[in-house]
Amino acid sequence: MAGRQFITRFVGTAAVAATVLAFGAGAATAADPIKIGGIFAITGPTSDVGADYAQSAKDAIGYINANGGVNGRPIEMVANDYAYKIPDAVNLYKTYKDDGIFLIQGWGTGDTNALKEMVNADKIIYMSASYDSALTDPAKTPYNFFVGTSYGDSIRAAMQFVKDSWTDKTRAPKVVFIYPDHPYGKAPIPAGKEMAKALGIEVGDDQSVALSATEAVSQLTDMKKFNPDYAWIGGTIASSAVIIKDAAKLGLSTKFITNVWGFNENLAKLAGDAAKERVFGMVPFTMWGDDVPGMKAALEMHKKNHPNDTHIEPYIQNWVSMMVMWEALKKAKTMDSAGVKAALESLKDFDTGGLSAPITYTPTDHRPNTALRIMTVNKDGKIVLVKQVAVERKAEWLGK
Repeated sequence: MAGRQFITRFVGTAAVAATVLAFGAGAATAADPIKIGGIFAITGPTSDVGADYAQSAKDAIGYINANGGVNGRPIEMVANDYAYKIPDAVNLYKTYKDDGIFLIQGWGTGDTNALKEMVNADKIIYMSASYDSALTDPAKTPYNFFVGTSYGDSIRAAMQFVKDSWTDKTRAPKVVFIYPDHPYGKAPIPAGKEMAKALGIEVGDDQSVALSATEAVSQLTDMKKFNPDYAWIGGTIASSAVIIKDAAKLGLSTKFITNVWGFNENLAKLAGDAAKERVFGMVPFTMWGDDVPGMKAALEMHKKNHPNDTHIEPYIQNWVSMMVMWEALKKAKTMDSAGVKAALESLKDFDTGGLSAPITYTPTDHRPNTALRIMTVNKDGKIVLVKQVAVERKAEWLGK
């Protein structure tokens, strides 16, 4: 009961409501439940995407248990909000470990990297919403897994898109990188700059915009001196919208490319006219409501549990993570981290029902795939597909 006692203390010290998600196993079976942990950002600077992500975990547990669980055993998730604070994530991790939990669904880049040495030593499966390329090399992080195209591969694909889209033969395209001074924002920048250099793209000075920013005028004014053709945004929805709107106010002609957590239908709403025909998103997952086989179950669970919610794009990201986890748990020969790790590393072209590109892990490569879609906001404010892209699965890019 140590985990539940900790949950009570956490809520008491945080003094906020709805920070705990206690995902029960139900009474469908008498078999012992499989307990997993959840470390989510329901509040804090990434809650604009983190809250929906966490909600998806709860709904996925309900779906899994209603559909046989893990070979007849239900799943129980003990989950907490850590408000994007690394020390709180570390404390939660330690509590889950002490409670005998061997698999955790986690969240951010800073906390996932802060935990990786403990994860290695404790041999706990850690499935994060951080798609940091540094977590893809099992020689260094054997127990870390994620389901989205890595940040490094996404930013490489973005630079290739800039190069392929450029038609001016008189000069090279110019790019600037805008991101928060945080591990999440900084993680893919070296890969992006290296790819830009290799493609002959001119790179201007970086600009730092916090996840909690309410304006970015000074940074964009400085960027305007370089007058980039494209700018990469490495934030989440709220800060991305701020940047795009302020760029329009300043009269910049720059087009913007966002990473996965900075692009969805809510960005189009928040940025309004400023987003139309000038913003591109690097999106490893299908958009909410798309006509693909895997969408049906997610839609049904969401409609059942949250009939009045309309913005739920990150819901798909976690739904895919939970479905991959479920598949591995069903395939595991032993119900422990060693068994689940081996099962994950045996997945080859796992079909997510069109929610993402097929997923493959091996004992030497934890990149789930290298393919994604480039989306944009059209003149009517609708999100539409530009093209599907993929980067090579190069050995030298593993872990970078």
